[in-house]
Amino acid sequence: MKTFSSSPNLAFGYPTPGPQYPTPQKVMDHIFFLSEADWKHAREQEQFDYIIIGSGFCSLAFAERILAKTPMAKILILERGPFFLPEHFQNLPLPYQHTLGGLSETFPWTLSRQTAAQPAGNIQFQHGMVPFFGGRSIMWSAWCPRPTQEEMQYWPKETIAAAHAHFDSAEKLLNVVPADKIDQDLDPTQLQFVAKQRPVYKVMQHQLQAMLKANLNKIPSATRMMAAPLAVGASEQEGIDFAKFSTPAVLLDLASKQADLSAKHQGSPLKIAGECVVNLIYQQEGVATALDTSRGVVNIGNAKLILAMGTIPPATLLMNSFPGLTKAGERFTAHFITSVVARIPRRDYAFADDLEELELAAIYLAGANAKSGMQYHVQLSVLSDRDPQKNARKAARYMPDVVATASLAQLTSSEDYLVFVCAVLGELDFKNPDNFLRLNGAGHPTMNVDLQALANEKDLQTWDTMDEGTFHMLEQALSPQGSQRVEYWHGEPTKGGWSTTEGTWSSEQPPIPLRRVGGLVHEGSLLWIGKGTEGVVGLDYRPNGIENVYVTGGALWPASGSWNPTMTMVALTQDLADQLLADTESTPAAVGQVLAATLA
Repeated sequence: MKTFSSSPNLAFGYPTPGPQYPTPQKVMDHIFFLSEADWKHAREQEQFDYIIIGSGFCSLAFAERILAKTPMAKILILERGPFFLPEHFQNLPLPYQHTLGGLSETFPWTLSRQTAAQPAGNIQFQHGMVPFFGGRSIMWSAWCPRPTQEEMQYWPKETIAAAHAHFDSAEKLLNVVPADKIDQDLDPTQLQFVAKQRPVYKVMQHQLQAMLKANLNKIPSATRMMAAPLAVGASEQEGIDFAKFSTPAVLLDLASKQADLSAKHQGSPLKIAGECVVNLIYQQEGVATALDTSRGVVNIGNAKLILAMGTIPPATLLMNSFPGLTKAGERFTAHFITSVVARIPRRDYAFADDLEELELAAIYLAGANAKSGMQYHVQLSVLSDRDPQKNARKAARYMPDVVATASLAQLTSSEDYLVFVCAVLGELDFKNPDNFLRLNGAGHPTMNVDLQALANEKDLQTWDTMDEGTFHMLEQALSPQGSQRVEYWHGEPTKGGWSTTEGTWSSEQPPIPLRRVGGLVHEGSLLWIGKGTEGVVGLDYRPNGIENVYVTGGALWPASGSWNPTMTMVALTQDLADQLLADTESTPAAVGQVLAATLA
């Protein structure tokens, strides 16, 4: 084990004490990321096959796919932020829940006055970026439904086919497990042991799932339901049976694997540079030639540049770097949210006596407005907790949804109830011309854009439909004795999200200002994909008229639907990697790489 900071000549306190104030980032640079010396060498001496901007889901999906098939590929990952959390914050001790929001979220845009001035019950802002290694993956809810072909309305048929062809591999990478399968392989003795350690997906999951399926026709707008697909499966990195997926540990494991292969001359190191902000892409005649970064200029050379940095940042980067790129930023879509917390007496359910002390259920319900076809879905998390004071920490650790969670105030007053937490997401109309991202010519090029998002009449109709669908689900489909047995939590909304710390239970449905959340999530469509010039980006993931730059993530979405986008992002990124691998398989360089690996 190395205990020196830079070389064997300065080790173990000889001939001098050596560095005494290492920062976390310097420690990570020394082990996993590029140190200043390594970064200087990479910039000045090395050439890469792929340069990836970002370290979230799409970055991992691309790098993993490429290196699994061509371990000799030279890849450089540039991450704008430092190392913050080693994995998903819910996998860490409970106090880490306070890292959600606040300074861990940045807003590299200027929100329009019209959006910011909307009253409660309307769209008021777009949730921000997570500017750290791993990005949003360290703070997401991990819901990963497969959209149906019908739910991918307005998408090119080729892109739909590509996504569906890669859903299996995307789910494998993200460790996606349906909620009703999480504990299915445990025998009774194991289940009894696990139930003492964490909430289990057992009787309540299966019974409520069956109940909703049987009563789906009581929700007029519903189209389908299923056990929630959650990215919580055991992985090599976690070594436990339930953990929310995030990219830091997996990316570092991939980097370690490549370092080992490199030592055996069987692979190339995966190089990662942190705290490296990409300000601008230098280009000539539509060919990206270099990157202007906060740590100096990076020569692109013959590398392919992969934008894996969310939705708004890549659009901002391309709009600043390629002024001739048409239609970028003209579309904007996202998901608006309703938050409802309800409770129903446990004794109303025939299975009440069969429940463990602490059980969870996670169910996904999809629906649509019959007139417009605009989609919504409900992320339903249900908690049965007979001893909330004792189990509060476990409940917070394992709640399926990051934002839509039951508070201690709600749980301690509901030990004789099932508590239903509903995060309801509806799609914002991508055709609304009042929604956009535009350059404003002011400030730094990573944030010199104006963002506007306003709900039009179609959006308001969708919002009404999904609220009605949620109340029908609770009162008609899931309450054995009907609406009179359902109580709702009435709490005050906050500018930053949803507050459930103070409030009261009532038989009245919460009014619009109390149930509709101001913040949008799952933004998309700024660089939508289309055939030919129908979109901003072509079916090969290249922005129109640009040679060596490729786009991943939600910016590609022609329309958002209502489904959670992460798994589909990963699937399409894997398709991009496969396309690029297919393009290079027959080239002399690729043949040479394969031959070198075989001989080694």
